[in-house]
Amino acid sequence: MRLQKLMTGALRDHLAGEPLRRPPGTEILWRAFFELSAARSGGGLGPNPIAPSEIEAWARLMRVPLEPHHAAMLMAMDRLWIDHVYTKRDKSPVAGPLNAAAFDAAFG
Repeated sequence: MRLQKLMTGALRDHLAGEPLRRPPGTEILWRAFFELSAARSGGGLGPNPIAPSEIEAWARLMRVPLEPHHAAMLMAMDRLWIDHVYTKRDKSPVAGPLNAAAFDAAFG
């Protein structure tokens, strides 16, 4: 749990604009998070969360032995990232109900 707090704290700081400060020994988890995040699916409303099955497939493909607490950490980091993306989006001028002005802002 302590490492999860360090990892999510480092990600939160990075999302706020600070340089990424990875706790020592966590490089493989950051690699997993960034690679999974880059390959995430999305829909009309935005990016989707990383599914546990995607974490499992990544670990198997890369031959990286991840324990359940590692998967839980990656999912906690992903929840933080998703919350950041949707909070940032909701603050944009085109967020909210669709009207003519919002449509024009989004689609020109």
